[in-house]
Amino acid sequence: MPVALAVPAALGLLFLVLPLVGLLARTPWDTLPQRLAAPGVLTALRLSVQSATLATLLCLASGVPLAWLLARARFPGRRIVRALVTVPLVLPPVVGGVALLLVFGRRGLLGQWLDSTFGVTLPFTTTGVVLAEAFVAMPFLVIAVEGALRGADSRYEEAAATLGAGRWTTFTRVTLPLIAPGVAAGTVLCWARALGEFGATITFAGNYPGRTQTMPLAVYLALETDLEAAIVLSLVLLTVSVAILAGLRDRWIGSP
Repeated sequence: MPVALAVPAALGLLFLVLPLVGLLARTPWDTLPQRLAAPGVLTALRLSVQSATLATLLCLASGVPLAWLLARARFPGRRIVRALVTVPLVLPPVVGGVALLLVFGRRGLLGQWLDSTFGVTLPFTTTGVVLAEAFVAMPFLVIAVEGALRGADSRYEEAAATLGAGRWTTFTRVTLPLIAPGVAAGTVLCWARALGEFGATITFAGNYPGRTQTMPLAVYLALETDLEAAIVLSLVLLTVSVAILAGLRDRWIGSP
């Protein structure tokens, strides 16, 4: 490798790895088990896992059909729809939280009707956490599934149609097995993004321990009072991230 490329590459790698090394170096390993067993840590971890899982299920229910619509259907404005789907990828999460408040808040476009008709209030609740995480995480699932659909051989679906299979049967028996690796990869990425969501969650759902305080919010709060607790919580999230990257093997994401 030319020196002109090797030096900046090494600096870039060092820039990415050094903060992680610093986190590991400052971890209080001697008191780690006790800190991990603290009630606040376990509660935040449980809430994070539960809310991220529910948000991922919500994304699967609507994201997979949306990806199929973008990949296979032909309709006017498809490019605009695709752009709108990917907006949360570049939108600051705090802005996403504000947008959710304007829609689902008590005075929002839909929130006012939900409150007056059904007595349902979404902001600053656990349900609000799920919605905020689903809003920012769904594009990861849609993009992965749409890419898998575009790369799948449509001749299998055409063969199933010629044999008399209906559209739903073809989708469930042929299309879904073909794109299963893409759906799996998108699901894992979606879950990981939901687990690490901070900005939209704290804006739309608040930071209430046991109800809306997820792991990233607990890290933010611990930084103000207990640095070692913040390091331990960050280590948990780092471990989950590394496990997810290890799980996204080449056969899932299709890279050489």
